[in-house]
Formats: sequence, structure tokens, C-alpha cells
Amino acid sequence: MQLKETKEQGCLIIEIAGRLDVTNSGIIEKKFNDVVEAGEKKIIIDCRNLEYISSSGLRAFLLLVKKVKTIDGILFLTDLQPDIKEVFDISGFSSIFNIVNSKQDAINGMA
Repeated sequence: MQLKETKEQGCLIIEIAGRLDVTNSGIIEKKFNDVVEAGEKKIIIDCRNLEYISSSGLRAFLLLVKKVKTIDGILFLTDLQPDIKEVFDISGFSSIFNIVNSKQDAINGMA
């Protein structure tokens, strides 16, 4: 798994590439904790290069959305591949997250 962090129009964008599973979910949980503790309130997770997500990866996302809500922030997931979107749909997570088709849609949703 690879992470890339950028800022655009006041939003923190975290791009995730590769596989998110039990071997690296702790890394992403720490990253998510760090950005919330740093005061980021507008977070976009770009999933266009996310190839696989396990239940431990879903847990990391769930913890993030809960933390963001406690600070009155907003979180968007963008560009989910069909297989990843299906995992979110089957698990019921699609109703928990703001999922949009593109980074620009997410930025527009932050306004």
C-alpha cells in the first residue's frame, strides 16, 4: 500500500494505492489519527488506485469517519473501483460514507 497526501482548495486529499489489508491497516489507522489530531476537517480519500480492501481496512475507514464526525468535519471517498464499491455496498458501509465519483465532486461537496 502506498499513501500520498496533498492539499487542494482547503481539503486534505489522501490517495491510497495498492492493497489495504491486515498487514498494513495499522499504518493507515495511524495516518488517519494523525490527520484528525492535526485538525484537518475536510478530508478526501482518493481510492482510484485502491485494488483491494479487507475487513481490517474497512475498520480503519469506519474509525476515521467516526473521528471526523466528532470534530464536525466532513469526509468523502472518491473514485471507488467497482470491486471496492461492491464491498462497501455489501457491508452496508455505502450508507455511512459520502461516496462520490471524482475528487472535484468531493471538493464541490465541501463548499
